[in-house]
Amino acid sequence: MGNQNPSVRPHAQARVAGDKQPDRRPGTARRTGGLQHDNTRHTTRFTVIGNHLAQHRELSLLAIGLGTHLQSLPKGAAADIKTLTARFPEGATRIAAALRELECHGYLRRERVRMPSGRIVTRTVSCNQPAAARAHPGPRPRTADRPEPPAAPEPPQPHPNPPRPCGERPPQAATGAPRKPLPTVPRPECHVPGLFRAAADLLADLRRHHPQLLLSVPDTAHLTPGVAAWLERDVTPAAVRRALTADLPPEGLRRPAAFLAHRLTAQLPPPARYRAPAAAPPPARTRPPLRNCDGCDRAFRAPEPGLCRECLGRA
Repeated sequence: MGNQNPSVRPHAQARVAGDKQPDRRPGTARRTGGLQHDNTRHTTRFTVIGNHLAQHRELSLLAIGLGTHLQSLPKGAAADIKTLTARFPEGATRIAAALRELECHGYLRRERVRMPSGRIVTRTVSCNQPAAARAHPGPRPRTADRPEPPAAPEPPQPHPNPPRPCGERPPQAATGAPRKPLPTVPRPECHVPGLFRAAADLLADLRRHHPQLLLSVPDTAHLTPGVAAWLERDVTPAAVRRALTADLPPEGLRRPAAFLAHRLTAQLPPPARYRAPAAAPPPARTRPPLRNCDGCDRAFRAPEPGLCRECLGRA
């Protein structure tokens, strides 16, 4: 009799006296158990809270309670973290995290507004509906008394090939042919910043003498080492300018930078003859300091203290 048979089905339990409800399936609550409501109709001082907030599946209990509290506050009430921390026992870290939860789910917006005095303040907006539902509203229904506004006319499209004045050459990009690179230019042996600066100034000044020698920034950067190589060979800036601007073609230049690059390379002068540096001046002769004679106490110059010449002669 001490052994129990686990395969035997359990016997039916006796019904408790006064329980008029039939037994339900195991694991389910009876109608008499669970939450009960004792509701009284509110006429003043109440706030309507949606079940989407009160029963939110992803918000924490602190965030749900804080969202309910913010919706119950009047307009203009303080809702910053410092004020909420003084109102509730939770710390500033937990309240800030709850505010971020509400902001992520669309129940809160924080906007930075500049006041008329110039001061920037943070305005907190509590939303009784998630902001995502209002951020993407559906199409507005068409009514008979409010017809749809006419569509705005499309702006005129530019003509793909606008007319050009007679004799004007089309731009290089419109022809489709790639632009040829500029010829190489000589380079100086020493990289001296002052030399390159003087070369760039000389190239930028060419347009004052000949308007057709107007160079762009990339062309000037490409030609600057070539002019610096000329200046390094003891050629004056005036001589470089004359060599670059002499005998220009009368029909004009199509690519001034290529023309100047060719002249800088083809007419490069030979290097100047080496000049030995000037000999260093001989070191200055130092005079011995003044000493007082140990015999006559007169002053004389000597590298070491002792006797003067007269006292040495008498000695």
